[in-house]
Amino acid sequence: MGKTDKQFNTLEDFDYRDKTVLLRVDINCPLDKKDLKIVNDTRIRRIVPTVRELKGKHAKVIILAHQSRKGGWDFIPLQQHAERLAMHIMAPVKYVDDVIGDEAIKAIKDAKPGDVVLLGNVRSLDSETAKGDMFMHSEGEIVKTLAPLIDYYVCDAFGASHRSQCSLVGFPVKVPSASGRLMAKEMFALNAIFANPARPSVFILGGAKFGDVSEMIDHVLESGMADSVILQGLAGNAYLLARGVDIGEASKKVLESELTDENLQAAKDVLAKYGQRVLLPVDVAVERDGKRVSVNIGDLPTAEPALDIGDASIEKFRKVILSSKTCFMSGPAGMIEKQGFEVGTRGLMDAMVSNGGQSVIGGGHTGGAAERFDLADKFSYISTGGGALETFLLGEPLPVIEALKYSREHFARNRADRK
Repeated sequence: MGKTDKQFNTLEDFDYRDKTVLLRVDINCPLDKKDLKIVNDTRIRRIVPTVRELKGKHAKVIILAHQSRKGGWDFIPLQQHAERLAMHIMAPVKYVDDVIGDEAIKAIKDAKPGDVVLLGNVRSLDSETAKGDMFMHSEGEIVKTLAPLIDYYVCDAFGASHRSQCSLVGFPVKVPSASGRLMAKEMFALNAIFANPARPSVFILGGAKFGDVSEMIDHVLESGMADSVILQGLAGNAYLLARGVDIGEASKKVLESELTDENLQAAKDVLAKYGQRVLLPVDVAVERDGKRVSVNIGDLPTAEPALDIGDASIEKFRKVILSSKTCFMSGPAGMIEKQGFEVGTRGLMDAMVSNGGQSVIGGGHTGGAAERFDLADKFSYISTGGGALETFLLGEPLPVIEALKYSREHFARNRADRK
């Protein structure tokens, strides 16, 4: 994104010395259910460059973030997140378990240049998740309380950029705003990969949900983002069912929440429209007598649920991946947390990093798997987005990006009007 065609401000567009900057990040981390401790702090590590840069430019850095949502078992205060961030930036991070109350306001007013303050879980406020656009949210209690206390707003929360929520889209309407380094990097990388991919380009879609998969396949194949799509995981099983394969009651049960007539028909329509460009598994892996066993599609159904793609599918898909110049993967091929059923995901990832082309993965589980397999450093890019990435792949606008674009134009126009 060159200077002339820049659609939203980035960090170099403002002078932050002695200014108060509200930095919205996405550090929503997976936790251990037993002790509620953070088990993977990748998202915290990815915001470190932005925090360090603002701190180094003598800004007063006030951070807003969320963890889970009200009612979730992992909805907790952000004390641990502050401690992890402090460790990674090698500097103190003050944690204030308050968002818009007296304690938060005092912490913002007391902050000195170079200080970093993390406020409480922003989703503790119902107004954060109220439905509305950027203009409605710009009148929300979070913006009304904090906007008068800040000079600039910076959003580095790409992972949440598909959400039109108060702390994400409200501030750009009221104060000059910019993207952080992670947000800008995500948009640059994704546009580079998807707008003009090296050919052939293959998308590997899997994971635990398949409700949006048909729309996504249609968009990426119709638009030319991808030349072919590999389906795995529950999406692969659902498409086998749509093709007329009896996958068995156990596998159907895992799918039942999204196994609607509408979703099945959408899958049938995609198969009819794109034919061989949509590649399905030729076998699945099940657990039998405590062992991983591959079962050919022709030998289905089985009493056991499919937990991974089978060995023949891994080989079939690896050949396609190794002959591609651009590979994108979202969602694992199977139940990667179960010993022996991470094999499919690992096999495809190995092929992606071996083919010498562009290799991009996205989504929390996929990124976590790459780290577990010691492959993370070998990919061209790992996106922090899950839902944001899906929205991007569906060709839909990201509310946070739209708000940042509005802010750049709005405040530039205001400056011009004052001259």
